Amino acid sequence: MKILFVGDVFGKPGRRILQEMLPELRNTEGPFDFVIINCENAAAGFGMTERIMDEMLSWGVDVMTSGNHIWDKKEFVPVLNRERRVLRPANYPPSAPGRGWGIFEKNGKKLGVVNLQGRVFMPAEIDSPFSVADDILTHHMQADVVLVDFHAEATAEKIALSRYLDGRVSAFVGTHTHVQTADETVLPQGTAYVTDVGMTGGHGGIIGMQYDSVIPKFLTALPSKFEVEESDVRCQGVVLEIDDETGRAYDVKCIDRPAAG
Repeated sequence: MKILFVGDVFGKPGRRILQEMLPELRNTEGPFDFVIINCENAAAGFGMTERIMDEMLSWGVDVMTSGNHIWDKKEFVPVLNRERRVLRPANYPPSAPGRGWGIFEKNGKKLGVVNLQGRVFMPAEIDSPFSVADDILTHHMQADVVLVDFHAEATAEKIALSRYLDGRVSAFVGTHTHVQTADETVLPQGTAYVTDVGMTGGHGGIIGMQYDSVIPKFLTALPSKFEVEESDVRCQGVVLEIDDETGRAYDVKCIDRPAAG
C-alpha cells in the first residue's frame, strides 16, 4: 500500500498548492492507494469550513485528520458528527463531537487511521494518548494497515508514543509544529516514523503567518491579528510504503515541493 500524507494545509496558499501538486505527486510518486491531509488550519489558518472540506474531497483526498484548531470555526463543529472522513483527536472527551479514528476502504484495500493529540505544552484537559491508543488498537481497530497522526508540540512525546506503538501501527506521523523534520525512518518493529511532516502553505513568515502580524505579540504580549503568509509556498508531507499483509512499513520519504513559478 502506498499512502500520501500531506502536512498541515494552511489557509488559501496551502489549499492552492495542494490542488496544484496532487496531480503531479500522483504522477511522480504514486499511484497512491490513499491520500490523507491534516486540515485543521485550512480556513485562513484557523479551523475548517464545510465548503473547504467539500472542495478538498473533490480533489481526491480520502481522509482528513486534525488537531486543536479543528474547533476554531464553530459552524464546522456539527459537521464532525456527520462526515466520517474528517477526524478530530480521539483523546478528547467522548462527549466531544466527531470521531477520532476510522477504517477506510478503497479499491479492495483497507486502512485504519487514528488521530491523537499530545498533552505536553498543549491543552491538558484530554485523555492520555497512550491509553486511548491502547484502547483503540486493542478493542476497535480491525485493519492490518494503521496510520497514526499525532498532533503534538513536544518532540520527546512524539518519539515516546511512536516507540510505544512500534510494531502495532504501520505509520506514525507527527503534525502541529509546521516545521518538517529530517528524521524519517522505519523503527525496529516496522513502524514508519517522522517527528513532523511539515506544513503545506506559505513558509516565508512564521509557521504560516506573516512576520509583521506575529512579531508585535512577542514585543507587547498583547493580542495581535495574524495574517496568512503567501510567499515561499510549499507542499510538504510524506510518502509511505507499507506491506498490505504484514502491516509493516518498508519505506518513508519526505516531500517538499515549491509552488510552480
